[in-house]
Amino acid sequence: MQSTSVQDATIHVGLIMDGNGRWAEARGLPRGVGHEAGVATVRRVARAAPAQGIDTLTLYAFSSDNWRRPAAEVTGLMGLLRLYLTREVEMLRRDGVRLTVIGRRDRLPAGLADAIAAAEAATRGGTRLHLRIALDYSARDAILAAARQAAPDASREEFGRLVTGDGAPEVDLVIRTSGEQRLSDFLLWESAYAELHFTPCAWPDFGEAELVAAMTAFRARQRRFGGLPAAA
Repeated sequence: MQSTSVQDATIHVGLIMDGNGRWAEARGLPRGVGHEAGVATVRRVARAAPAQGIDTLTLYAFSSDNWRRPAAEVTGLMGLLRLYLTREVEMLRRDGVRLTVIGRRDRLPAGLADAIAAAEAATRGGTRLHLRIALDYSARDAILAAARQAAPDASREEFGRLVTGDGAPEVDLVIRTSGEQRLSDFLLWESAYAELHFTPCAWPDFGEAELVAAMTAFRARQRRFGGLPAAA
């Protein structure tokens, strides 16, 4: 197997949006202000992604372990998501962005699952970017659920479709902001051969320039997928 060029291929980027609370605390602000600033960053990055060859962008918004956070912070995060769905869906539709949400929906606040379904339906025709939001999400739980559904002789591809749930391709690049260097139960199956990019930039400060820098570094790498380097 030879290495694969990433110069012209479409790309799936997984983004762990970290540092909202620390960003706010460093400025003497409530953590909720950091989460509000992070929503604006989602808008910037989603708009910048297609120009970088990204056709699938998965954002880690709320892990299944995040329920352990203080109730007030969780309530604020869920309110921000509801507000995002209300304010942004029409813009996403105009921009050709398809929105889907992965993860559990049975533990969400009343009405939020219905709002998600309505947003998905409204943007279903988007072809410019597939924006996936991981909400109440655990990669280990997704793999376990797939294992319970899979036939004994399921192929790797068939099993992968059960894991993703929406047919998303394997992840090419995982970006994590705010200096942490771990995957935190995010897209573990899909990221088997993903390149990793860690930046000290907190999520509210992440923008087009930081995305371009990450993509430039990604394109400079040689992806061998267990094979040998390409012949010169």
